[in-house]
Amino acid sequence: MSGIEKGSGNVYADLEYLDSSEMQVKAQLASKIGEIIKRRRLTQVQAAEILGMTQPKLSGMLRGQFRGISEAKMLECLNRLGRDVQIVVRKTSRTRETGRTRVVFN
Repeated sequence: MSGIEKGSGNVYADLEYLDSSEMQVKAQLASKIGEIIKRRRLTQVQAAEILGMTQPKLSGMLRGQFRGISEAKMLECLNRLGRDVQIVVRKTSRTRETGRTRVVFN
């Protein structure tokens, strides 16, 4: 039996995807979009119309198939669902040389 290995917190990095940070951000955005759609009790057809995309494209995004959807489009989806999006750029901490991208929901 093999041992249990603790994940990094980013499943895409653990699977060694080259674009793991971007994929993690998109997953978080897609999750939030799905949560809002569910909370508003919208059908996928209704939501797709609001979001300006086809129902199959929305369905794919909500199932984690978002490689063909830009982060900008996902942010636009949140705007169309009545959410403000704020992007904050700040200097990294002294312990890190490179920055990171995080999604924070209020």
